[in-house]
Amino acid sequence: MDALDRVVKPKTKRAKRFLEKREPKLNENTKNAMLIKGGNANLTVTEVLKDIYAVKKPFAVLYKRKNITRPFEDQTSLEFFSKKSDCSLFLFGSHNKKRPNNLIIGRMFDYHVLDMIELGVEKFVSLKDIKNSKCPEGTKPMLIFAGDVFDVNEEYRRLKSLLIDFFRGPTVPNIRLAGLEYVLHFTAVDGKIYMRSYKVLLKKSGCKIPRIELEEMGPSLDLVMRRTHLASDDLYKLSLKQPKGLKPKKKKNISHDVFGTTYGRIHMQKQDLSKLQTRKMKGLKKRPAEKSAEDGGATPKKSKSA
Repeated sequence: MDALDRVVKPKTKRAKRFLEKREPKLNENTKNAMLIKGGNANLTVTEVLKDIYAVKKPFAVLYKRKNITRPFEDQTSLEFFSKKSDCSLFLFGSHNKKRPNNLIIGRMFDYHVLDMIELGVEKFVSLKDIKNSKCPEGTKPMLIFAGDVFDVNEEYRRLKSLLIDFFRGPTVPNIRLAGLEYVLHFTAVDGKIYMRSYKVLLKKSGCKIPRIELEEMGPSLDLVMRRTHLASDDLYKLSLKQPKGLKPKKKKNISHDVFGTTYGRIHMQKQDLSKLQTRKMKGLKKRPAEKSAEDGGATPKKSKSA
């Protein structure tokens, strides 16, 4: 039995807290990514991994030592590192004569490889090559995808989903305008994927809404898709399944229209409106003739005069 698979009972409070963090939760933590360098990675691949690590921090782990493995042939080492570092995303970089400047991006499900896509780097501009101001560490990026192929082709559609998972960052309840300062733009055209990153500059415009300018920050990558390893439809559907605790409870007699307006239906017993108590006013009092008509037409007796 593997050392990571056997049941471990914590002996200290620190170990207990560590294991509790890895337990399944209704609201999972932000996905971490591990960046692994292959056994024959060159300088370009190493710089790409460093720049992606700088963008992804603090939700990333960078392995500096070389690891001789081939993810498309043997996935056991990736699954071992995933379980060891508690990472559900990975980026593997390698270089050889057949596939130069090679990147493999993928994700895990239950510590097993769900899907991965191999990309080739044709052009690379690093963070340090662009002499502009950078965003602070841990900034949540805005993701933009341009190109119809991201919605038409199944492989590109899965790549879009994978890139969103990789770069989306933590889930936030509120958004502040000044915090929207980082943009990641992916363009798919003519069989290539262009990755560009920009810093958002808020300029004065003379009104409440500022004027927005984009300043290239880096890294910049020109990628081409090579091999793919996609999960089956059943396994992919299973990975998207949500626990019952997250599903909203259905409320009876409540509906919503296309504008988001809530409508409620109330069921009440039949009311007798003749016994409805209204406001007493002098003008609404019944006259003696009306009362006699309701009683059967009997004329009221005249009082004797004194």
